[in-house]
Amino acid sequence: MSATLSRRSLTNSAMFGLAAHLAAFSLPMAAVNAQAMKPIQEPITGNEELGDLSQPQQGLVQFYRAFNSRDLKMLDDNFAHSDGVAIDNPLGGIRRGADEPHKMYEGVFKSPADVHVEFWDYTIHRVGDVFWAVGRERGTYHDGEIVKNLNVRTTRIFQLIDGRWRQMHHHGSIEDAALLGEYQNAVRSASSKAPK
Repeated sequence: MSATLSRRSLTNSAMFGLAAHLAAFSLPMAAVNAQAMKPIQEPITGNEELGDLSQPQQGLVQFYRAFNSRDLKMLDDNFAHSDGVAIDNPLGGIRRGADEPHKMYEGVFKSPADVHVEFWDYTIHRVGDVFWAVGRERGTYHDGEIVKNLNVRTTRIFQLIDGRWRQMHHHGSIEDAALLGEYQNAVRSASSKAPK
């Protein structure tokens, strides 16, 4: 009987704690969500003016500029230098740690697949020192001599560190299983043949 009561007590405490936590964020979240309900259709390509990196959208611009120009130094600068960084990507699986973005994107950049993407159909949500962008990437990659389209559902999470936004997490998913397999094969096989 006491075990049942203590489990109920713990469950109730956890539920009330979660409710209190959510209530504390309900006003800012409602304000953020009201602004972000309409997805932004104008794509971020990385060709935009690289402005004030204390602004959320500029963290995204910096990432897509680094990615599309194959700039590993800028990409390293975009990600936080923290073991809390985590990437869940169609090419790399789940990777955790400060050095993982560099390792994963270096393989993509060395690949003759020549992947280019832009971020579109997105919303930006911010609470305090964290923002997340939820949207889609569209682009192209080369599979041998054939140029193929790429479509990825993408979420990126940034944290404000020392006055500028640093990426902490990326999740990308390719819904089409055949496209996923073709893309993985093109980049992996091409990067394994690329000169070191």
